[in-house]
Amino acid sequence: MEGPYKILIVDDEPFNVDYLEQELEDLGYDSISASNGQEALDLISTESPDMVLLDIMMPVMDGFEVLAKLKADENWRHIPVVVISAMSDMDSITKGIEMGADDYLPKPFDPVLLLARLKACLEKKRLYDLEQQYLQGLERELEIGRGIQADFLPQEILQPEGWEIAAFFQAAREVAGDFYDVFQISENKVGLLLGDVVDKGVGAALYMALFRSLLRASFSPAFFVSSSGDHNDSENDHVKLLNRAVALTNEYICTIHHSAAYATLFFGILDLHSGELDYIDAGHEPPLVLNHGQVRLTLQPSGPGLGIFEDAAFEVKNVQLEEGDILLVYSDGVTDVQNEKGEMFGEENYLKLLSHTTSSAESLLDHIVLNVGGFVGETSQYDDITLLAVRKVE
Repeated sequence: MEGPYKILIVDDEPFNVDYLEQELEDLGYDSISASNGQEALDLISTESPDMVLLDIMMPVMDGFEVLAKLKADENWRHIPVVVISAMSDMDSITKGIEMGADDYLPKPFDPVLLLARLKACLEKKRLYDLEQQYLQGLERELEIGRGIQADFLPQEILQPEGWEIAAFFQAAREVAGDFYDVFQISENKVGLLLGDVVDKGVGAALYMALFRSLLRASFSPAFFVSSSGDHNDSENDHVKLLNRAVALTNEYICTIHHSAAYATLFFGILDLHSGELDYIDAGHEPPLVLNHGQVRLTLQPSGPGLGIFEDAAFEVKNVQLEEGDILLVYSDGVTDVQNEKGEMFGEENYLKLLSHTTSSAESLLDHIVLNVGGFVGETSQYDDITLLAVRKVE
């Protein structure tokens, strides 16, 4: 802080106030004073003192009530309080300490004890202020990171003719390890991406950005041509691109980064005309194909998670989406959520939700989110929750 510390003296005896003011001035501290508890609270609100010397027996509002209000207020509870009381009144001193006072100063005042109490409590205040400055700086950095990470997610979801696409994303912390994307590949094809970095917090967010960027960059036709040299404009180029993108990302993570972090991934390419879906499921929760409240298909895994095995093989699988089908891709944060009793939502409850007949992808996601939220209640979210639904319009 800039300038001397400001000490609030709360005592209804003018002699005590004069003595403490003189001692504080000699020690280089600023002081303000109040003759009762209500005046003290008013000064704390307007002057923000760094420390309070608090007498117990006062008119209007005694020291105990002042102490109780200070410790109950989130903005004031960190202010160090030293209780002033005669040594013969140890019961009041003990009660004050139990209520949250940091120390006591016996009457009559001893200059050595006064200095010791001041130094100890103001050092505590200094460390608290430094901690708050650090936390505020960290929060600003996380806010910046949250904004940057948001740029990795689509600002608008594509809505191709004949199809409805909806997504839901909710981070468990300031930044997340889940990611999703919906992007145009060609006039007739759309890329669908949903991944989950197996970690939490800032570390997962950094790897989320890396995985997502590698997948998108290595999927581009220009990258494919320069890397493989065998581009031939065939109808199966997107399948080669898909396989190549996943394999290159996996190889890069395994060989360049020596971290335990890895990601599960669903990466699909949807043909808007035929409804064919070519996909790789790299260790991810098996996506489902729903039709009128029934699970028509469960998409099978086609390789391990990315970043686990350098020589891993990834197979591109194919399914056909029919009219009325909804492809539902989700992260395990949906099924792994827990309520206040520590009970997990689980696959069984999740599948029951999906029996709800819905006419749109958006309403299906709303239904899932509402019911999962109701199960969790006030419990803090443990993992990121991400959902992607693609419906072929009937």
